[in-house]
Amino acid sequence: MVISRSGLVLGATAVTLSTIAVAGLGIHSQGQALFKESPKEIVDEVWQIIYRQYVDGTFNQVDWQAVRKEYLNKKYTDKQQAYKSIREMLKKLDDPYTRFMDPKEFKNMQVDTSGELTGVGITIGLDEETKKLTVIAPLEDTPAFKAGILAKDVITKIDGKSTEGMDTSEAVTLIRGEPGSKVKLTISRNGKEKDYLITRAKIEIHPVDYSVKQTPAGKTGYIRLKTFSANASKEMREAIRDLEKKNVDGYVLDLRNNPGGLLFSSIEIARMWLKDGTIVSTIDRKGVVEKEAANGRSLTEKPLVVLVDKGSASASEILSGALQDNKRAVLVGSKTFGKGLVQSVRPLYDGSGVAVTIAKYHTPSGKDINKAGIKPDIKVELSDEQRQKLWLKQRDRLATLKDPQYAKAIEQLKKEIAAKGNIRAEKK
Repeated sequence: MVISRSGLVLGATAVTLSTIAVAGLGIHSQGQALFKESPKEIVDEVWQIIYRQYVDGTFNQVDWQAVRKEYLNKKYTDKQQAYKSIREMLKKLDDPYTRFMDPKEFKNMQVDTSGELTGVGITIGLDEETKKLTVIAPLEDTPAFKAGILAKDVITKIDGKSTEGMDTSEAVTLIRGEPGSKVKLTISRNGKEKDYLITRAKIEIHPVDYSVKQTPAGKTGYIRLKTFSANASKEMREAIRDLEKKNVDGYVLDLRNNPGGLLFSSIEIARMWLKDGTIVSTIDRKGVVEKEAANGRSLTEKPLVVLVDKGSASASEILSGALQDNKRAVLVGSKTFGKGLVQSVRPLYDGSGVAVTIAKYHTPSGKDINKAGIKPDIKVELSDEQRQKLWLKQRDRLATLKDPQYAKAIEQLKKEIAAKGNIRAEKK
């Protein structure tokens, strides 16, 4: 998931299971606290938001004016009836990214912005094609990660309750809870189901780990970016500056299993690597394009190889796509998750909220990565068994030459360093 400073969300069915207050996102507005008491008012408020902002002007071939007439002609005696109608109304759009949240669910729609969360440590979303509740990625070293949950796992049951037809808001409500309590997730993987009993915990996440590694490519700066939280850009800047002082020859940036985070964080980090060029563009239903670009303040121009896999989603795809399209880095690994839609999260007057798809984003070259993902320049596939073994049982091999994707990254980095050295020699 990606949320901007203004409340824009990319890949918006993705929800990190945490307990950070939504108010911390800056998406509440004093002006929203209107004096409305009729349950019918909230139905119309949601209809109006969709009418004004939805990405598809045909409303996915739905007569939206007729929908308004149908639902405003109903009688509502309480808000629960109104909430039920709103959910029915939004389902007509057949868009898993556009959804209503009652006040409790809205508070539970949490995003890791402070670097600390409470829960099991997974980012979840509805698969756009199958409409099944899917794991975007487990956050590293969290209860879900240690239990063996993998990206692309399908959650079929939560504590025995089927997730068929369940939206992410309801799923979050069922999965999150007090630290120390347990939740049972039934996971479908490669056609087989398995139960995972996971103990919830308070989780502190440091988004950046880095080190200097002596490799066949020379002195290598290795940076592992786990999530695009509010402090990720600060920690990334410190890492690059420190590694530059240590005179590394090149870099490996590891975005594997990074489910995304804050949009502005991905843009700030891209600017640390890119001297110039477009980073990302968003396109609304009127075809209006907004672009974010580099600002000429990159921290290094040394060779860079980026590691990605199917757990690299949303903000990770913005960053890796920008670096790939601008020919700033070579991507190694497997195809990324494929989340490329923008949502606006709107609080409603009674404390509930609605998330509406308002745009899509493209990489600098114009690639629409939604569903398709980003393909690496050099493909190194790992099976689910290999990934689980490497990330859980053989962590000492991770980011070493016994890690097949990292080993290929080092092999490519060596070539990039040599090529850059030859260019310098020719200039002399």
